[in-house]
Amino acid sequence: MGLSIDFFFRLLGAAVGAVVFGLFGSYLAELLEDEPDFYVVIFGLLGILAGLILTPFVTTHPIRRIRQHLISMPPERLGAIIIGILMGLVAGALFSFPLSFLPTPFRQIAPVAASLVFIYLSVVILMWRQTDVRNFFASFRPIITTGANREGAPDDRDVILLDTSVIIDGRITDISKTGFIRSTLMVPNFVLTELQHIADSPDTLRRNRGRRGLEVLGILQQELPIPIKFTDMDVSEVRDVDSKLVALARELRCPIMTNDYNLNRVAELQGVPVLNINDLANAVKAAYLPGEELTVRVIQEGKEYGQGVGYLEDGTMIVVENGERHIDETVTATVTKVLQTTAGRMIFARL
Repeated sequence: MGLSIDFFFRLLGAAVGAVVFGLFGSYLAELLEDEPDFYVVIFGLLGILAGLILTPFVTTHPIRRIRQHLISMPPERLGAIIIGILMGLVAGALFSFPLSFLPTPFRQIAPVAASLVFIYLSVVILMWRQTDVRNFFASFRPIITTGANREGAPDDRDVILLDTSVIIDGRITDISKTGFIRSTLMVPNFVLTELQHIADSPDTLRRNRGRRGLEVLGILQQELPIPIKFTDMDVSEVRDVDSKLVALARELRCPIMTNDYNLNRVAELQGVPVLNINDLANAVKAAYLPGEELTVRVIQEGKEYGQGVGYLEDGTMIVVENGERHIDETVTATVTKVLQTTAGRMIFARL
């Protein structure tokens, strides 16, 4: 069918080209005061050739590109464009009456120009606020209260998006068992696809990480009481997974759970709430104040001369002054200073 339409437009373009170029040949023959038959035939053949070659570039090719763009365009954006065009036409019609009293030629040009300006402004503004427009129309839909919701089951609209890093980390399963998470965990298909690519990686470390992430999803889906759902919602305007996740979180107005520092910063800059498991782990670590005593095993040298380094059970680094000579020994030290960094909590102590 596509081939027949393309062939039809080529024939039509060849006919139009033959007529236009033939008329031009006849006009050229009159200027040169020569016989027109030769010029009409030559330019007519050139018109047929030009029509056969150039017609698809101004007919079928642009139509196919527009069709592909419309197919891949999100429904919210397409709706915003259509509504913007209608609003611009209405505004242009309202202004056409007072503009028709202008003197000639402005009375003919101004209404058309005003309609084009209003259409452009309406489309641009609605595309900027397409999420708000969608939420506005969604607010008119009736809310159906099911028995599960009446009994306190989590609402499908109350979701948390999971990032690839937090799935591979695996601590989400332990947190879910505690009951602190009450929202539905949502995994977009593009995150699942990234996990699959990592699991199929030729690098052994990446492959193991990807397989661990898939196992964690299986545990979340089968063994834990927290509901988890997979969605095919996507954001076609962006390509990388992190940007898609942030855009989807903004659209759904829900938080992202992640361990990725860069994604954390980008999401915060765009106003998307972030649930960082590393921040949660730091928050629940035991608090030590200066002057308190603790017991730690010194396992290695510190960066400064004479320092020894040990770790608590929760992974907190302890820097012990003059602890270098007690490597591989368990010592009692007094806390002198506590530092909270982006990498975690660091405690300085002395013997």
